[in-house]
Amino acid sequence: MGKRAPFLRRRLGRRLREIREEADFTLAEAAKRLDKTRSALQRIETGATRADVHFIRSAMDIYDHYDETLVEEAREAAKPPWFRAYGIKDMGYVDVETYASTVREFSGLMLPGLLHTEEYIRALFAHSRRRRSAEELHNDIEVRLIRQERLTSEHDLLELSVIVDESALRRDVGGRDVMRQQLQHLIEMAGLPSVCLQVLPLKMHSALDGGFTLLSFHDRDEPDLLYVEYATGALHIEEDDEVRAL
Repeated sequence: MGKRAPFLRRRLGRRLREIREEADFTLAEAAKRLDKTRSALQRIETGATRADVHFIRSAMDIYDHYDETLVEEAREAAKPPWFRAYGIKDMGYVDVETYASTVREFSGLMLPGLLHTEEYIRALFAHSRRRRSAEELHNDIEVRLIRQERLTSEHDLLELSVIVDESALRRDVGGRDVMRQQLQHLIEMAGLPSVCLQVLPLKMHSALDGGFTLLSFHDRDEPDLLYVEYATGALHIEEDDEVRAL
């Protein structure tokens, strides 16, 4: 599976494709006018290649569509993401969650990361398949704690709706003290206006085949994204029929 393009580049590319189509240009016609190959323009429209400000202005001239927000988005997309400072290079889940307005998650047999205490995180990472240096451990914990701040943010609030399996509450991670703090933390977080926490009892249900996360965004034109993680990678699904199948 190839690397996923950053969220901001994909969003900008989608908007460029939309205004090209509104201007009634085919990909080949637009590429010729913009002195690009067809494949190069297609890579820009999928977010695989970054569109700089000069290209954006040229495209708006060719398509006869002026939108200053596109220029600002190009500048924003050129900046390194906040989590890069912590050594995280993957344009996966943290990237899309950064721009999500709502996260709806069935966390399966584990408690959701946005509701972990620091001690619970440390205990989990201690038994992870991935070996971490002391610096990597510190950075990964910091990133998760920073992500959690959005649940109480006044300026960039993230709404979280989570369903956890009862077995996740009973599974001993880190010992009695860690679990006591974690369960108390869940009770406190469930009291936040931004958090809805539900528990599935220990019986058969339709989600036994694994957890998944559905993310929605402030921009209503941005499609919902279904994120499904597995042992060696993850799926990012945006096709409407597959997302709605949930």
